[in-house]
Formats: sequence, structure tokens, C-alpha cells
Amino acid sequence: MSEAALSVTPASVTPAVGRPPLDQKARARAALLDGPILATLLRLALPTVSVLIAQTAVNVAEGYYVGLLGTDALAGVTLVFPVYMLMMMMSGGGLGSGVASSVARAVGAGRQRDADALVLHAIVLAIIVGGLFTWATIQGGPWLYHLLGGRGEALEAALVYSNWIFAGSIAIWIVNLLAAALRGAGNVKVPALVTLFGALVMIPASPALIFGFGPIPHLGIAGAGLAFALYFGGAALALLWYMSSRRGSLTLRWARLEWRLFADILKVGLPTAVSTVLTNLTVILVTGAMGLFGTQALAGYGVASRLDYLLIPVLFGLSSAVLTMVGVNIGAGRRARAREAAWTGALVGAAFTGVVGLVVAFRPELWTHLFTQDPEVLAPAALYLGIVAPAYGLFGLGFVLSFAGQGAGHMFWPLLGVAGRLVIAAGLGWVAVSFLGAGIATLAAIVALSFVAYAAMCCMVMLSRATWGR
Repeated sequence: MSEAALSVTPASVTPAVGRPPLDQKARARAALLDGPILATLLRLALPTVSVLIAQTAVNVAEGYYVGLLGTDALAGVTLVFPVYMLMMMMSGGGLGSGVASSVARAVGAGRQRDADALVLHAIVLAIIVGGLFTWATIQGGPWLYHLLGGRGEALEAALVYSNWIFAGSIAIWIVNLLAAALRGAGNVKVPALVTLFGALVMIPASPALIFGFGPIPHLGIAGAGLAFALYFGGAALALLWYMSSRRGSLTLRWARLEWRLFADILKVGLPTAVSTVLTNLTVILVTGAMGLFGTQALAGYGVASRLDYLLIPVLFGLSSAVLTMVGVNIGAGRRARAREAAWTGALVGAAFTGVVGLVVAFRPELWTHLFTQDPEVLAPAALYLGIVAPAYGLFGLGFVLSFAGQGAGHMFWPLLGVAGRLVIAAGLGWVAVSFLGAGIATLAAIVALSFVAYAAMCCMVMLSRATWGR
């Protein structure tokens, strides 16, 4: 959705001849400050949501293709998937949220030069952190995947997949941080188009690289990782070209690097990144606990937990819209409107995830049969979904409210909520399984309880006078 599509087009901001870029920016800002809250949120969210669903469909399709390679390959991807999602969430919703929040507050306060300069600062951060991810997964991957229960051919599959997919870490970080900057400025059209194009490319490219096609050799599980690396490399080049062309709401230009701009990103980005690390550490530790029940249980948990990651793109699109509206209105001093936008988005997110969770809890085969027909894999997957999925509504509520806190620049309560989820799901889960002999049902119940605690903590950010005033 372009800036023009978001405009309220009052007479005072009618485009002047020869100045369309400035007027587009003014109209986009006016819509965020004065447009109907729910309608503006949906206009911002729907392009991102629809295209991220398409990208997630690619992940689901890849899971199907990998499943055709056998249970060991599916278990290997399951071992890598939490680490991959850690990187995606840190870049898109961790430091990416810091970039989006900084840009949104700069736009709201009318500091366009700072908003443009933040783009270069985001690229510098992407290169540094992306390079660290590549190095860390190459050096520590064998130890980590073995610790999570990978053995034999499952471990070998995990290492091959991991090395290929994380070879493109820098490109992934550049894409996600630039997309976050554009969303912070209210431009959701370009990030959506880049993601949609990538999904269209990945649908035929992934099976062609996995199974071979014409002159393309059969690469097996390595082809699945290579397909992602190639896509993000092309997407990074496309976004860099677009943001250097001066066509959009933000412009990439050479500027002096300033600590105050890095600090403005990091004051939200670092707590959010820590929150993302804790979230994925929770998933990794629960994955490890499931691994204690055997390869079939691990594969079943991988099938079930992929639904969590299907919900996240929808929540992310909605939450990004909430972050932008909250940030712009906070920057403009309109705190009451910012708070109203936060509650509106949170209720929409809770309703969506709650409905999906209830449907899948009663009919798990609607999801699990997409990946496998193995009854020894389907049984633990259905058991997990039947217990955890009814709590997805609370997860959705907390998720959106945490982004509202990011937009306002206040992260204490959301970070505390994620820490509480880690203690309950991972800490109590490990104790229950390793020392008390608990089964899969008990572990799933503990995970569901962690969603309750997470939502309660995130709701506290809405009661903070420091964030919203009296």
C-alpha cells in the first residue's frame, strides 16, 4: 500500500507542482495522525500480512518437500528451524523494531533528515550482526544441534541445511532492516512486493533445487537452504537500489555515522532483540525437551510448532502497523491516540489467533496431515496442538501489545513477559521432563501456561503512565 493510498487528502496537503515526494510524505504522516484508527491499521497491515502469509506458505511447502526426503531430513530441519527463526525475528522484530520505531518517531516529529540517515545506520548494523550469525552457526552448529537431540543422519541433514541457509545471513539482515525502516515511515507497499516476488520465485525454485530439474542437479536438503540464500541476496539488491533512487518515503544516502542515531535504534532494538533471543531460547529448549521422547516426537513437535510460525507473520504484519501508528503519534505528542491504536490492534490480534487456535485444537489433522501421514509423528503433534492451541489468543494479545511498547520506546514489561515465558515453558518444562518423568501432555500444558503469563505481563505496558501519560 503506497503512501498515497493511505492519505486523507485534505485540501491543505494537495500536491504542489514539482514537489510530489514531499507531499506524499506529508499525506502519509497526516493519515497516521488523523485517519480512522482501525481502517488505517488494516491498510498498513493487510499488505504485509497477505504477503508474509505467502512467504510462510513457502516455508510450509518446503516442509512438505523436505518431508518427502524422509523423517531424518524433517527432523534435521526441525533442529535448525528455531535458530533460523531467531535470526528472522531478531532482524524483523528485534533490531528491526528498533529501526522502525526510530524512523516512525522521527517522521512523527518532522525530522526527515534523521529518518533518512537511520537507513544507513541500519545497513551498518545489518552487516555486523549478519556476519556474526554466519560465523556463530558455522562454529557452533554441530554442538547446538547435537545438544538438541540431533543424531546420525538427522544431525548430518541439520548441518548441511544450516550451512547453506546461514551463508546468506548478511543479505537477510539487510532485507529485514530496510523493510522495517520503510514500514516505520508508513511505506508497506515496497516490502510487501519484495516478499511476494520472493515467494513466487521460491515456490518453483525450492523443489527444483531439492530434487533437481533439467540442468539443475539433485541437491537434496542443501537445495532447500540454497534457495533461501539466493532469494534474500536478490531481495537485498532490489531494496538497496530502490532506497537509493529517491522514489520513496526514505532515501539511502551517505551520511556521517552518529552515535545518537545508533542509540535511538538500540534503546528499543536491544531489549527487543534480547526478548527475541529469550523467545527462541524458549523454543529451542522446548525442542530439546521434546527430543528426549525420540525422533518421532521431535518430528511431531516440528510439525505442530510450525503453526506457531504461521501465526507470527500475521501478528507481525498487524503489530508492525501498530508500532508505526504508535511511534508516529508518540513523536507528534498524541499519546491518547497512540494508546487507542495499541488496544485496537491487540484485540484484533487476539481474536484472530484465538479462532485459529480453537479450530486446530479440535481438528489438528487439518494442519498435521499437510506434512506427514506417519501415525507415530501425528500422535504427538495432535496431542501438543490440543493442549497449546487454545492459548494462542493470549499469545496474540501479548505479541501485539509488545510492539505497541516498542513504538512508544518502552520495553520493560514486554521483556519481563518474555523472560517469564522462558522460565515457565523452558525451565519448568525441562524440570518436569528430565527430573519428574513428565510426558508430552504435561510439557504442552506448561507451554500453554507460559502464554498466560506472557499476556498478563504485556498488558502491564498499557497501564504505564510513563508510556501514555495520565
